[in-house]
Amino acid sequence: MATWRSMAVALATATVLLTAGCSGSGAKEEGAAASTAPSAPTGQESLAAAPPAPGGDSRNGPAGQLALANDPNLGPIVTDSTGFTLYRFTTDGPSPTKSACEGDCATAWPPVPADGAVLPAGLDASLMGSVTRADGSKQLALAGMPLYRFAKDAKPGQVSGDGVGGVWFAGLPKDKVPGLDAALGAAPGGTAPGGAGPEAGGDAETGADDGAAEGKTPAPEGGGALPGLSTVQDPELGEIVVDAKGRTLYRFTKDTDWPMTTACTGACLEKWKPAALVAKNDVKGIDPKLVIPFDRPDGKKQQTLDCWPLYWFTGDKPGEINGQGVGGTWFAVAPDGSLIKK
Repeated sequence: MATWRSMAVALATATVLLTAGCSGSGAKEEGAAASTAPSAPTGQESLAAAPPAPGGDSRNGPAGQLALANDPNLGPIVTDSTGFTLYRFTTDGPSPTKSACEGDCATAWPPVPADGAVLPAGLDASLMGSVTRADGSKQLALAGMPLYRFAKDAKPGQVSGDGVGGVWFAGLPKDKVPGLDAALGAAPGGTAPGGAGPEAGGDAETGADDGAAEGKTPAPEGGGALPGLSTVQDPELGEIVVDAKGRTLYRFTKDTDWPMTTACTGACLEKWKPAALVAKNDVKGIDPKLVIPFDRPDGKKQQTLDCWPLYWFTGDKPGEINGQGVGGTWFAVAPDGSLIKK
């Protein structure tokens, strides 16, 4: 781990934010709208212990591959490999050698272990380091800022800890993290100004990027360029979600949204291909907060909408819906991620 350079972390007042992550576990009713995330905490919220998140202790384990995104309200944020937001604590001070969050505070704000963390592409290796906690463990730090998860973020993509007590923030100060704008463009699913992330528009099954390395969305057959995810009006189904090639995207009713799982493996993948990752700023007609990546069992990435894995059907051409209702388990998707069963 690198030695830390001194830097000032400014105290600021943040607007309490209501952000939608995954709307809830279990299958939704047909046509049901995605629910909103829990209300953001007030600035006076207690730091007492919070209940564990669904799915176990993912908020206490190693961060793995860090990812960057540009939240439309908060600016640049960093997440762990499962999509949980990582926070900074301004009480730690400008160049801390230890964390100021211990005891009950550390239960509500689990410190991120330093071991196993991988810096996002585009950031200088000197920005990653650690501080030593009271128990002797090493806590991950980025640009001198110790990082934490929030126990009340129950799902990936939530930022309900931002602004708590006026000292907890999800947004990264650009002036304290050199190269942050460039790294946003380099990170999968990143939202750097002026372009999509490098995996936008690719086929998750093949790993091809279909021209996304140039920051361009591939042109669909018979038409102009489309965003990575957008909606079209189908005469039979109504408003449905399509990919960058104009292909209808589907959900598999045997999948789950939390924890995010796929039941489409092996022979299933011969006909149903996992949708490629898209950048949050490469969507149209869809709430970017519902656009969350998923790590498949085979190690590949798949796009989800409201935490439901998305697929395209090999029996479709752009504009077709031949996959609708196949086996009574495959259905097109509405802009909020809900099933369309017509």
